[in-house]
Amino acid sequence: MRNLITRSISGFVYVSLFLFAIWFDAKSYIAITTLFAAICIWEFSKIVQFKNFIPYILLAVAIFYFPHKVSEKVIVFLLVATLLCSIRLIYNLYNKNNKYPKANIDKFDLAVRYIILPFSFLISIPFIFGSYQPEIVISILIFIWVNDSFAYLVGKNFGKRKLFVSVSPKKTIEGFVGGWIFSLIAAYFISQQHAGSEIQLVDWIIIASILSVFGTIGDLVESKFKRQANVKDSGTIMPGHGGMLDRLDSLFFAAPFVFLYLYFFI
Repeated sequence: MRNLITRSISGFVYVSLFLFAIWFDAKSYIAITTLFAAICIWEFSKIVQFKNFIPYILLAVAIFYFPHKVSEKVIVFLLVATLLCSIRLIYNLYNKNNKYPKANIDKFDLAVRYIILPFSFLISIPFIFGSYQPEIVISILIFIWVNDSFAYLVGKNFGKRKLFVSVSPKKTIEGFVGGWIFSLIAAYFISQQHAGSEIQLVDWIIIASILSVFGTIGDLVESKFKRQANVKDSGTIMPGHGGMLDRLDSLFFAAPFVFLYLYFFI
């Protein structure tokens, strides 16, 4: 009972702080997301046993210059670099014999392409149509939370077939499908709330699907890192929930894919 109360309080504080920062103004959104990114770098560095201050400097530089102070060619280059890293990490899920990363250069590379650049794209998403539009980020968070919640509920009550037992034994195919279906339902209601915006119903459906698929993969990727390090949680900053990396792995892993769709297809 005490653990449930602790978990509820820390979750409420986290959600309230994040939502308030997003709605208040662009600066507060950038500030809170940058803080979360820095914590994720710190937690990831502990998991893979990497000690280096340069990623924090690169994070500050990336947030300052990205995306309004760099050219479209640079954005495309960084996006490709990020997506290639994501593909590498997806491949690593199926590689049972090779522990990745081992070398410090790989750990540094992941700090940049697995965390810093995805968070940079996440910060850029509400500015993608010129002005700051916090409702886009709020909608993305709703999709993530709906997908996670219903994947858990459906999986717990109806799950039989394991999704990726070697990395996350509790995830099921039924849970994944359930989370995706309810995300699509959420996409319909969100489209009704934002009728007349640049993003139409079909776009919300595609975005919800991207978040469902790649958000789930992002959670598996982080679980693989923790399994290799033989740790349960990435940190203890959120009592009852674990670390910030545990809370945001789905969000920042899927962010570059959402940015790709918004930037090139809308």
